[in-house]
Amino acid sequence: MLFQADFKLTMLATLPLLQESDFPPLARQQLSILQINLGYRCNQSCLHCHVNAGPNRTETMDEATMALIPKVLLARSVNTLDLTGGAPEIHPGFRSLVRQANKMGVKVLDRCNLTVFYEPGQEDTAEFLASQQVEIIASLPCYSEQNVDEQRGKGVFEKSVEALQRLNSLGYGMDASGLKLNLVYNPQGPSLPPSQVALEAEYKRELKEHYGIIFNDLFVLTNMPIQRFGSTLRSKNQFAAYMSLLKQNFTPGNLENVMCRSLVNVDWQGYLYDCDFNQQLGLPLGSEAVEADKTSSAKFHLRDLLDDGLEGNPIQIADHCFGCTAGQGSSCGGAL
Repeated sequence: MLFQADFKLTMLATLPLLQESDFPPLARQQLSILQINLGYRCNQSCLHCHVNAGPNRTETMDEATMALIPKVLLARSVNTLDLTGGAPEIHPGFRSLVRQANKMGVKVLDRCNLTVFYEPGQEDTAEFLASQQVEIIASLPCYSEQNVDEQRGKGVFEKSVEALQRLNSLGYGMDASGLKLNLVYNPQGPSLPPSQVALEAEYKRELKEHYGIIFNDLFVLTNMPIQRFGSTLRSKNQFAAYMSLLKQNFTPGNLENVMCRSLVNVDWQGYLYDCDFNQQLGLPLGSEAVEADKTSSAKFHLRDLLDDGLEGNPIQIADHCFGCTAGQGSSCGGAL
């Protein structure tokens, strides 16, 4: 069952508009989170998706690269494995990787779109995640059916609600179970998200009252001006105005807590980036933007983490970084 938003979009590049930047320099700290993009295939195709994922994407991590992940977790004493995509659960090696990390005592995060539970072969995925004590970070950009279906495709909200109710029945969202269920909010358009604290209270009230759903935390994320969302801004002549909004709301205090300082992002080929956004812009860790004809040998790979934690390396910055530092800040774990 595929869910696709009703939009057609000619992708317009945003990197040329972001590279000339006055964002402050940053350096990497000790690695604590390994974020793995297992591939770009997804059963959904969402307007705000910075990965440009969808049902027709074929990129997927191979077995040799997958085999490096547990070795790196051990070599660098990483305490958190953050699995993303696409829909990471679709990858045939997803469950084996989760089991290995769990045995090592590494906390596993699954960035789940919820509707993946209704795909062929995923019928028991929710039960598997619960059995492995996986922390779920689930996309639900609004508690309104109309708003969610406009962003993510017709029928997504109904299936998302059913999936959340199923997760609750397994103990997710309940403090005593230890099974954490977090939701993710993105604004629908070119605006900063509201207060995370206030919106979380609103989400909890609405979802509990109307659907009996409970969850732990709400992560409020700023839309990044790249890929589908950035292209949409350009096509509507809103790109400059949105960038101005981000810059005008720059909060220097957020620099200490941006996720890229302690996280390494890994693409489906095993190459390293300071964050998932840089991956989608083609800005590898420690390098300039990669041109189409540049050899891959100059880029850091997952195997390099077996010997080097990369502490102190400069972080690749561009104007999209203002999205993580505007207002209350934004990271993979919500407001900073």
